[in-house]
Amino acid sequence: MKKTLLPGLLAAALIAFTLPSCGPSTGDTNEDIVTSKLPPLPAAPDTTAGAKQPEAYRELNSVNATEDIKKMQPQM
Repeated sequence: MKKTLLPGLLAAALIAFTLPSCGPSTGDTNEDIVTSKLPPLPAAPDTTAGAKQPEAYRELNSVNATEDIKKMQPQM
């Protein structure tokens, strides 16, 4: 009985202090908050000036991988 008294009191105190903070706040209302849309993001600048990307920096996808495999195969 004595061994469970202190942990029980600590648990009860912990619950007593956390329950009021979990409830909804009654003093604050969201009626006075004005919401508006954010402005659109600007377009990303084109730093390549339309130049083709070098082969070393190509995206890894199935189309590019198939082209690379075809280039590596010997011609018959």
